[in-house]
Amino acid sequence: MATLKKIKLEILGLSSSQSQTGSFALVLGETEGNRRLPIIIGMFEAQAIAIEIEKIIPNRPMTHDLFKSFSNSFHFHVDEIIISDLKEGVFFAKIVCTDGLKKTEIDARPSDAIAIGLRFDAAIYTYEAILAEAGIVLTDQEEEDEKAEIKPEPKAKVKKESTRKSSGGEDYKNYSIEKLNDLLKDAIDKEDYERAAKIRDELGKRN
Repeated sequence: MATLKKIKLEILGLSSSQSQTGSFALVLGETEGNRRLPIIIGMFEAQAIAIEIEKIIPNRPMTHDLFKSFSNSFHFHVDEIIISDLKEGVFFAKIVCTDGLKKTEIDARPSDAIAIGLRFDAAIYTYEAILAEAGIVLTDQEEEDEKAEIKPEPKAKVKKESTRKSSGGEDYKNYSIEKLNDLLKDAIDKEDYERAAKIRDELGKRN
């Protein structure tokens, strides 16, 4: 059936929701086209997605890290994530797992499914019918504006307001590498992942 045609998606951005305070907009885009699928998610899930995209290791395992440790212990792997349904404006998802012999689909919220999928490098898909219903088609000008905003490396750049509020807009350019490493450890210990991402970015420029 054409309506069940699977479309591969990638994460394009994550930013504070303009419509719902305390929520975040996760923007997915089809890899072979110009349609975008924005999904409103909660703060905790946004943080879980953000720190995995930014490759920050928290000092304590988050719930989605725990899921990965659990699955590794029982030798099953997440193959793919499917944004599987849309009912009255609410998205539904499935986590497709395998133990090497059989595949199992687990129902999940898209935010949890994607946070978990990222930890397994699992591909994200949706169906053509969902993208046709809820996808936003960018005009040529909007695409140009979006390309200017989103840097190619890393592929999904998280806007820095996407985790928790950072302690001030510090400028890290004048700090030594040793001091930056100390600040990075402190930020991770305090679970201030937004600040940690900024410090890590500055350290990345020095290497």
